[in-house]
Amino acid sequence: MSTGRPTRIYLDHNATTPIFPEVADAVCASWAEPGLNPSSQHAFGHRARRALDEAHDRIAELLGAKPTLPAPDRVIFTSGGTEANNLAVLGTLQTSAARPADPSRNHLIISAIEHPSITAIAEELEQGGWQVDRLGVDRNGVICVDELRRMLRPETRVVAAMLANNETGVIQPVAELAAICAEHGVPLHTDAAQAAGKMPLSFRALGASTMTIAPHKFGGPVGIGALLVRHDVDLTPQLFGGRQQAGFRAGTIPVTLAVGMCRALELWNAHRRGWLDHLKKLRDEFESALRRGIESARLVFFGEAVDRLPNTSNVAFVGLDRQALFMALDQAGVACSAGSACASGSSEPSPVLEAMGFDPAVISSALRFSLGVATTRVEVDEAAQRIIRICNNLGRQKRR
Repeated sequence: MSTGRPTRIYLDHNATTPIFPEVADAVCASWAEPGLNPSSQHAFGHRARRALDEAHDRIAELLGAKPTLPAPDRVIFTSGGTEANNLAVLGTLQTSAARPADPSRNHLIISAIEHPSITAIAEELEQGGWQVDRLGVDRNGVICVDELRRMLRPETRVVAAMLANNETGVIQPVAELAAICAEHGVPLHTDAAQAAGKMPLSFRALGASTMTIAPHKFGGPVGIGALLVRHDVDLTPQLFGGRQQAGFRAGTIPVTLAVGMCRALELWNAHRRGWLDHLKKLRDEFESALRRGIESARLVFFGEAVDRLPNTSNVAFVGLDRQALFMALDQAGVACSAGSACASGSSEPSPVLEAMGFDPAVISSALRFSLGVATTRVEVDEAAQRIIRICNNLGRQKRR
């Protein structure tokens, strides 16, 4: 018997993408193996270590790092993207031998559109007396490269600039920023949690010192992340206990989740051309349908004039209330986001859209829709029709 409820359509893949069946199979097969602690010295532990080492080297290879001697890059497994970002920034800052004791003589640069796991670090350091500058972005949400040259100082310890924005999908000029940092001997960290599995990616080509990925953003398991570390970069650990991962990150390494991460990256590598084309076509059709059908609001598509992730569409429905629209869409079976998933429940305006220079009326009406490789044309068409119907109904109610 039908419940009368609409079929649910998931358009929030930038928050978390459902695990790929092939990845779930790989994880389950790994879990079925006995003795999964790779630090154990018996035969079972050695077998787990081999599986972990194979996943480590394959992940490094697929992400454009160099896992082999004489100068191998490192892949440090973490609990997720947030821990990886903390390890990268704080671990680099604490390693700096030249860092003065006076906090006010230390300097950090981040972009104005960073994920909360970076901005919270900056705010905490500011409370401790550090000097923090924020790189601005233009109207399209692209980091202003020229500002970096003006901001860099002899006391600058780290620069953090994400590779693709989680709210707008706009792809950032990280290679240019990294080149400028290299000229001044300053490490650059890039948060690539949204980029991995959604665009071509090479750690070595970017020139970054460290890079974060989170596999649950591209069909991998939740509960694991990774920090890629260039061969010549040192870090101070942020967790203490055992000597796992050469002492850079204490704690038993979840072999099964590392295997799952590796499998998700292998699937991306095998299918990326078709997947990228599929996502961009659906995203463009989705946006075109909204443009044609919505009469009750002025639409603003953030970052549409520049390169952005092919799955991401952040739209302002100017004249409509974001929360009312979000709740109506959820009741109608369309799952989207009112901003970063890590800021869920917050009524504060988006710092990303504020940095882009939009006024409050635009910012307060914005929703993010993000597709996945399993999203179908039927789902996109149906979601667009539901959004159009709800927007026009809300507009008519407002005019009464």
